[in-house]
Amino acid sequence: MNPSQPTVHDTRAGIGYDSHRFTPGGPLILAGTSIPVDFSLAGHSDGDAIAHAVTDAVLGAAALGDIGEMFPDSDDSLRGANSMEMLRAAVKRVHTAGFYVVNVDVVVITETPKIGPHRAAMRSSLAGALGIDPGAVNVKGKSNEGMGWIGRGEGLACLATVTVARNNQSVAME
Repeated sequence: MNPSQPTVHDTRAGIGYDSHRFTPGGPLILAGTSIPVDFSLAGHSDGDAIAHAVTDAVLGAAALGDIGEMFPDSDDSLRGANSMEMLRAAVKRVHTAGFYVVNVDVVVITETPKIGPHRAAMRSSLAGALGIDPGAVNVKGKSNEGMGWIGRGEGLACLATVTVARNNQSVAME
């Protein structure tokens, strides 16, 4: 790198969304954290909606597609797959493209379970998968105030925003 050329920080943001229906039988897995309830999330993989939303946000931030392209639900080898391992694979792809994850913010919209008691474990688990400090991970729970399919307790939804950055790009001086 030429010292006379300024360094540009290429910072990008991505958004992810996922939702799943509840199905009988627990435990519920969110952000790789096992929550002891008598229901789980229906899905092709383990149904971890937080991991899925974060995976989509990570890939989107680096303009590398989405979770459905990388892990199609038509692939029988992914049935019951660990979604946190899928997230780690997406992060590896982002690293290979020259980006690193800066931070993540997640909101879980659900009537039950309460997210607060599991927040620290979720933050730690996500931080490990993303290769960042837990202080750069936020997870919060919101109610849908009894409205719609979430309010009726049929399932939950997650939104995630992720920031990624690429350092040490030189910009030609004119």
